[in-house]
Amino acid sequence: MSELKTFIPSPDAPPPVAASGVLLWLRTNLFSGWFNSVLTVLAVLVLAKTIPPLISWAFTNAVWSGGPDACDGSGACWAFIADKARVMLIGTYPSELIWRPLAAAILFAGVIAATVSGRFGKRVLAGAWPMLFVAAVWLVGGGAGLAEVDQSMWGGLMLSLGLAAVGILFSVPFGILLALGRQSRMVGISSICIGFIELIRGVPLITILFMASVMMPLFLPVNLQINNLLRVQVGIILFSSAYIAEVVRGGLQAVPSGQLDAAKALGLSRWMITLFVVLPQALRYVLPSLIGRCIALFKDTSLVIIVGLLDFLGMVKAASQDQNWLGHEVEGYVFCAVIYWCICFGMSRYGRSLEKRGPQTKR
Repeated sequence: MSELKTFIPSPDAPPPVAASGVLLWLRTNLFSGWFNSVLTVLAVLVLAKTIPPLISWAFTNAVWSGGPDACDGSGACWAFIADKARVMLIGTYPSELIWRPLAAAILFAGVIAATVSGRFGKRVLAGAWPMLFVAAVWLVGGGAGLAEVDQSMWGGLMLSLGLAAVGILFSVPFGILLALGRQSRMVGISSICIGFIELIRGVPLITILFMASVMMPLFLPVNLQINNLLRVQVGIILFSSAYIAEVVRGGLQAVPSGQLDAAKALGLSRWMITLFVVLPQALRYVLPSLIGRCIALFKDTSLVIIVGLLDFLGMVKAASQDQNWLGHEVEGYVFCAVIYWCICFGMSRYGRSLEKRGPQTKR
């Protein structure tokens, strides 16, 4: 008998070109029907009409260095940004003391890096942020051995980041307390929290800033003087806290009642149930909304220009009014928009990473 040969199957044939890879993606996402195909063609035509001139203006014909005479108007004058960078970033802060906001910025970046990395415990970060706040105020404002710098000289991106960081640092815990107070069974506490939240949410932020800047000094004792920056910061914190309280309240209501029943069965007190069972789950449910409120708070700092504080956007506008650089405000606003987008996008990505760090549910 002849030896039986081992059967070796032929390798699988590759799928058709139109059923895999780039062609499949194009058919599925861009040309899935006649309507989507028309929209895709129109979008390509619009991009082909706008992108080349934009690239030519922003890069090809742009002027990157030199004075006002070097800009002929054919492209972006990024030399304006280079010349006014210090004013846009730190305002009119004295140039001989520039090392102080620089040191504060390095500390700020270090704490942010430690927070984003996730390698440090909650207790370390809970102590690092208040210490950063104290160190930054001491470095930028002076006192205790350093020459004092009036808050009217603070401005630019430094002021925007400071208002946003302090606002987030205080408004998040205050908003959580307001949400818990609104859910309280004590009628007095619940009524106060509801009244505060509804009052603040029913008033625009501009009105809050005007009240903090103009009206608050009228209610303070004669001997008590609070600078304008601190009053505006308090107004931002109160405004943001009211909205964060409503976000957290939605999370508290989303916690299943079975979680509370199980915690009561274990003999936990009401405060222990709230702190260790309900609140962690509620914050996880509303984490995207909380990050969204933090991003909105950072962007809302641009409104402080109305009460005389020159934040990042205000300094860009003021720099564009320089007699030597008239007509280059577009470059300033583009630079401002890019910085705002980078910071907001970074906050958004950090929020996404927090969502992924939580415990995964096994099925």
